[in-house]
Amino acid sequence: MSENLFLVPMPRMVEPQNGSFSFCTDAQIAIQGRELFATAQRLQRALADTGVSTRVAIGDRRRAAVTLTVSASAVPHAQGYQMLITPEHIDIVGHDGAGVFYGVCTLIQIIRQHGAVIPCLAVADHPDFPARGVMLDVSRCKVPTLETLFELVDLLAGFKINQLQLYTEHTFAYYEHPEVWADASPLTGQDILELDAFCRERFIELVPNQNSLGHLVPWLTHPKYAHLAEAPDGFEWPWGGRSSGPFSLNPTDPRSLDLLRSMYDDLLPYFSSPLFNVGCDETFDIGVGRSKAICEQKGRYRVYLDFLLEVYKLVKERGRTMMFWGDIILHEPALIAELPQDAIALEWGYEFDHPFDQDCAEFARAGVPFYVCPGTSSWNSLVGRTDNAVGNLRNAAENGLKHGAIGYLITDWGDNGHWQYQPVSYLGYLYGAAVSWAYRANVDLDLPRALSLYAFGDLTGAMGRLAFDIGNVYRVYERLTGQRIHNASFLVSVLYAPVEQRRFRGLDWADLPVEIFAQARQEIDAAMALLPRARMQVWDGALIAREYANAARLLRHACALGEFKIAWAKGEGIAARADALAEDMRAILHEHRQLWLARNRIGGLEQGSGRHFQGMIDTYRRIARGKL
Repeated sequence: MSENLFLVPMPRMVEPQNGSFSFCTDAQIAIQGRELFATAQRLQRALADTGVSTRVAIGDRRRAAVTLTVSASAVPHAQGYQMLITPEHIDIVGHDGAGVFYGVCTLIQIIRQHGAVIPCLAVADHPDFPARGVMLDVSRCKVPTLETLFELVDLLAGFKINQLQLYTEHTFAYYEHPEVWADASPLTGQDILELDAFCRERFIELVPNQNSLGHLVPWLTHPKYAHLAEAPDGFEWPWGGRSSGPFSLNPTDPRSLDLLRSMYDDLLPYFSSPLFNVGCDETFDIGVGRSKAICEQKGRYRVYLDFLLEVYKLVKERGRTMMFWGDIILHEPALIAELPQDAIALEWGYEFDHPFDQDCAEFARAGVPFYVCPGTSSWNSLVGRTDNAVGNLRNAAENGLKHGAIGYLITDWGDNGHWQYQPVSYLGYLYGAAVSWAYRANVDLDLPRALSLYAFGDLTGAMGRLAFDIGNVYRVYERLTGQRIHNASFLVSVLYAPVEQRRFRGLDWADLPVEIFAQARQEIDAAMALLPRARMQVWDGALIAREYANAARLLRHACALGEFKIAWAKGEGIAARADALAEDMRAILHEHRQLWLARNRIGGLEQGSGRHFQGMIDTYRRIARGKL
């Protein structure tokens, strides 16, 4: 029986024992302290799903089927646990409450595979990274409902994730700044209090995350805050093109710190975590606007560090530990040594070949504690970039361990309006959780099978294989052109570009091989052919099926749009095609709106993807009528 055991994350040590254990009706779960009651209830609910009723009792082992105990002397590693399943009894001993919880999570996976009769085992386990987190972007238009966040927290807890950050720019309901979040359906203070309590019960730390220098467009576009902008009239992006408006605070204006004081005093009391991520990444415009003269005198990275140290003081005054994105300080590594030794740098990068080895070494050399922060590769892709995600997540874990990272944060962004549906991110969550828990035991994880069982509840294996395979459609472009697109898939790049735009990545559309889109469509169809075979035993199985179906329809639409633009560039007739594209996108948008509202608040829907898709429909119709 035990030879078929498949656990995620796989524990670092599992030894089969003779025999099996059978749960009987009205079994007892004995806990050695009230603090383990919520953990016992989690096990109780899982057993109820198999038809086994249980009772929770304190201290009495004599009639107990399962005993849950905390003993730091018996289990030396923090968050570690030992589990012994014999024919007579199940013992789970944790170093701490978290360790017991993770032992129960492992036991629940065994029960879900085997039912009420489970194999006898000895398990010893503890994590590689003390902090294993997920950061979810809730600022690029999409703010989940509280119910969605509860469901996500429960899923992540089962993967042994123990930290959650919700990235905010303007989507917290700041009391003194209502104009910033007025149309965003923001998270309120009460939302955070409820979510914080829900997380704590599952040994997840809810960490506040508020960008505090760059990425403040939703603030600086309002007249009330425009005077604080570094470059109010825009600036040149480093990758080409121009921002038409502000992006970062002016780091040399003391009033910028006054704004942060106001924000922090409102936000931080709702969180029990001692950590606080202040962001401060991608400050592309610093030194080109109002701080230009001072930056020319002192150096733009010195000006950046001086501001970051002032932010550090604000955070310390409020009894928190500052976390910050490490990308800017790495431009001048000599400055890293000036960082406070109790600040935490967040070393991020989202491609499979990101230089985690090199960058982690810089922070380690300076003695600055740091996390590695790979990504899910879900954003700018609709369905993910599977091979890139796996390579990126693996690279971060390997080099984080090599250089002594104290945490591993899986980032899940919503660039350009957060088009991707939530289940697309499960692949990155699950694999990242596995390799950050026990790298060697999980690096070669059978990811399609793991997704099917533990993300989609599909014993057939079809849904996990579908998610894995459709996430690799992005590679068609690489294979047929020899070019690589960073931080996006080629089909979503086609959808993002204006319909009337006549060039793609520097090439005339007429010069692109049309077989790229035929091959992509073939791979999309092959993956989606698995959907009717899936049997998802999760509450939202039907919703997940609709989400993947609409995402696939959007990808096929991108294929048709690419073929349309090639025909247009070659002077072929396109009016009928434009009408067909308009009708297809109209149906896609109707379904997209329903799917968005199934998990998320309405704020941001029409601002982001809804507006973009409607704009595509309008352009198609103008083309069909010969007006473009």
